[in-house]
Amino acid sequence: MKPHVVRLAVALALTCVAGFAAAPDPVQWTLTADSQAAPPGGKVLAKLTASIDTGWHVYSPTTPPGGPIPTALTLAGSPAISGFHIYQPKPERKLDPNFGIDTETFQNKVVFLVEVTLQKDAAPGPLDLTAQVRYQCCNDTTCLPPKRKTASTTIKIDPAAPAASFAIPAGYGDIAAPTAPPKSAPVPTDAQDLSGFLLTAFGLGLASLFTPCVFPMIPITVSFFLNRKSSENPTAARRSGLMHAAVFCLGIVVLFTGLGWTAKAIAGPFGVVLLGSNPWVNGFITVVFVVFGLSLLGAFELALPSGLLTRLNSASGQGGYGGTLLMGLTFTLTSFACIGPIVGPLFVASVQTNGLQPVFGMFAFAAGLALPFFALALFPSYLQRLPRSGGWMVRVKVVLGFLVLAAAVSYLNKTNEALQIGWLTRERYLAAWVVLFALPGLYLLGLLRMEGIKAEESLGVGRALTAAAFLAFAISLTPGMFGAPLGELDAYIPAPSARTAFSGGSSEPQLNWIRDDYKKALAQARQENKLVFVNFSGHACTNCHWMERNMLPRPEIHAALKNFVLVQLFTDGTDQASEDNQKLQESRFATIAIPYYAILDADEKVVATFPGLTRDAKSFLAFLDAGLPKTQTVASR
Repeated sequence: MKPHVVRLAVALALTCVAGFAAAPDPVQWTLTADSQAAPPGGKVLAKLTASIDTGWHVYSPTTPPGGPIPTALTLAGSPAISGFHIYQPKPERKLDPNFGIDTETFQNKVVFLVEVTLQKDAAPGPLDLTAQVRYQCCNDTTCLPPKRKTASTTIKIDPAAPAASFAIPAGYGDIAAPTAPPKSAPVPTDAQDLSGFLLTAFGLGLASLFTPCVFPMIPITVSFFLNRKSSENPTAARRSGLMHAAVFCLGIVVLFTGLGWTAKAIAGPFGVVLLGSNPWVNGFITVVFVVFGLSLLGAFELALPSGLLTRLNSASGQGGYGGTLLMGLTFTLTSFACIGPIVGPLFVASVQTNGLQPVFGMFAFAAGLALPFFALALFPSYLQRLPRSGGWMVRVKVVLGFLVLAAAVSYLNKTNEALQIGWLTRERYLAAWVVLFALPGLYLLGLLRMEGIKAEESLGVGRALTAAAFLAFAISLTPGMFGAPLGELDAYIPAPSARTAFSGGSSEPQLNWIRDDYKKALAQARQENKLVFVNFSGHACTNCHWMERNMLPRPEIHAALKNFVLVQLFTDGTDQASEDNQKLQESRFATIAIPYYAILDADEKVVATFPGLTRDAKSFLAFLDAGLPKTQTVASR
């Protein structure tokens, strides 16, 4: 990564840390014990107290799911503790304007009771009791991100201490167990997304086998394992062959997983944001994809330096498991000309996410690529059933070349969006895609003369259906060139008109959006006695694009938005306005995630917020209605 990119990533990280450090903290937790000593096998009653600033509240562990995050309470484990129960007082149940549902809350001060039972053989001495809390704090207008805290106290285990006698006060109820996060919490969604991503990565690894650089090597490589010379009996020789096959596969997995670890280390937790929106990074990716695509189409051949491959091949031929491991590494490098265009988009997609997804993604891809080698070494009879190498592999490579060029257009569009050049319009983008998806269809039909298809070769059913699918998709893109909506694809392609118009092709008048001028929106709201609808968006944010082209133009949403002063604030650009917008979002809402929507009055009091993408129009409309008087809500229907 270039030095200036690293500096930008570090600066962004420091900005984010500073912003979150300044976030309000309205709740303080303390833990005290009623008795300072207890005998082994006895019980201790501790009080976990939450002191809550005026105007704020936390949600009880028994608050209904589907809205805010309930408070989760537990006691850290210890060999001296055999069990515990947590009791809460009766919470206040009422409609929460932030979520539009009934919730159970505590305000000002709440005391939870923790009944701790000690082990009968607990060793005498001091015992630290540590309560662990995860909670979300809100007021009537806004919510803070959930936090985790601990509170501790110390008691003494003393065989001479009297056994405590106490009763849980009336009005307290047993929580039983920490409440699980609601279904809308981000953890399950992330897990589902990761599962789908890993399955895709594994599938791409399997697909890489059917490229001209890999497929012809399968029988040669597997035969090398099975025919190794051995002075031992056939059973031992077969076991040795399987071990070498496993080590060969390990070489493939090590290389790609190491690539994922390296990307994770370089990008870091905040660098992924930069990689996703930085125009120069996306421009570099565009160039790489164009080079890969042209290489697959036969314009030139990509190859690593022959001297490096010769040295690796020589080292791998020295025998032993070390040589077999190097053989796996060498095989991967020599086949990179065909594997690169497949693993490249996967690698970029994984790095532009948070967490360990780059590592897991590269591991899944490598597993998909390596597993068939080991499976065929385990069941060598299936080698005879593999299809023969031939022209079909060349056809796979040519079609893949067109697809990689189509992906390059997508990354070029991200550069165009971030720099706001305006050169790659919706019409030009879709024209490029129509051509790049129509060409493989024409090629497979034999109408485009390129290597892999001979003039006298008959057209099979599979090739005909694949060609028809490419041509049908290309034709379906054509209406989008004239402003027609394209559904899910609208998140990835330029808008049909200026960014300030989200009409989606409807006959209703376009909405008037103020762009990157928060103060102007507030002034207009005072003048017109309206609320402000703030859309925190991004130039390269596909979720933002989807909402702006599929949710906001819906008739009922469009009608409701006419009651607000509308302002769109971009936070992922390289200009001063984007920096100011990001600071505003961070300081007011303690988040930099986009898309993010907020309703404020002219005095900047937050009325309601809505984070992220949703496909539920009713929930988004309920969010808009929460910011309107009843008369306006009814009139907007």
